[in-house]
Amino acid sequence: MDSIFKHFSKDLGIDLGTCNTLVAVRGHGIVLNEPSVVAVRKGTNQVLRIAGGEAVGVAAKEMLGKTPGAISAIRPLKDGVISDFEITEAMLSYFIKKAVRATGKFGMVGPRVVISVPSGITAVEKRAVFDSAERAGARSVHLCDEPLAAAVGAGLPWSEPQASMIVDIGGGTSEVAVLSLGDIAVCESLRVAGDDLDEAIINHMKKTYSLTIGEQTAERIKIEIGSTYPTEDDRPPDRMEVRGRDMISGLPRQVVVTSEEIREALQEPVMAIAECVKRVLEKTDPELSADLYINGLTVAGGGALLRGIRELLEVQTGLKVKIAADPLTCVARGTAKFLDNLDLLKEMLENDQNA
Repeated sequence: MDSIFKHFSKDLGIDLGTCNTLVAVRGHGIVLNEPSVVAVRKGTNQVLRIAGGEAVGVAAKEMLGKTPGAISAIRPLKDGVISDFEITEAMLSYFIKKAVRATGKFGMVGPRVVISVPSGITAVEKRAVFDSAERAGARSVHLCDEPLAAAVGAGLPWSEPQASMIVDIGGGTSEVAVLSLGDIAVCESLRVAGDDLDEAIINHMKKTYSLTIGEQTAERIKIEIGSTYPTEDDRPPDRMEVRGRDMISGLPRQVVVTSEEIREALQEPVMAIAECVKRVLEKTDPELSADLYINGLTVAGGGALLRGIRELLEVQTGLKVKIAADPLTCVARGTAKFLDNLDLLKEMLENDQNA
């Protein structure tokens, strides 16, 4: 029956991220890229209704840290896994419907869905993803390890008898893997990633300036002046005006921070990621290590956009490091390629029957 139903439904690839969710539709590419945030009535799981529809994604992210007492803006995924089942289900349902509408027509039956998940999650956490997607309207659900999807999306020769290495720095987890012959040879999932960089900036502002700032302000600092390593084309230290609440007086206050002090603040989480990369290299077989000396490693995910990350990993590993083209969408593009060949490649994916 599945071979018949596939002609009447949309197949979707979903990068279910802690910070952002991307959805690709077979034959259409990536059609949705929105924050993984939902606004609900406080004390309930009822999604807030606003003028443009439901407060999910972009509309909900604008509310983070700014909601009145009756409303909560929630990120239902933590460290790459589902922390709030019902709200994740509501979010997935909204994104699936919006993605299908974006292609111009509806499928007659529920879609087949490929969802990327961190490689280190437990069976219980996988079950939560299966159940959320099925209750959100998916006809069948297949799970794909994030580093594998990222490698496919980055265009690495993952199916050939040679080593490829991917470092996917997302919002909740960093995935480091060596791949060969279409599968993962060595892998480690580290729950230190973009959110921890934001947290490091928040802590720095508290300790240095006695200033409390929100998540969105910390993210903006990271994007605008954040860096991990001095680069050849470094300009004089960037400066940025930062506003928040004074911890002593409780009044609004503004300070000026520099890129150098933010770089220093980010050292602990960034070095944790670099140490994870080195641990994976230490566990890699000698023949694969020989390939990596020639091929180097590729960085994907939002963390790949952080200034100096390439230079830092080159110094720490001694390997050539390159940034994937459009690193934010690598995982979603990888799930889309699995969709294009789902009948051939589904044996490589975990489905509801063999979970």
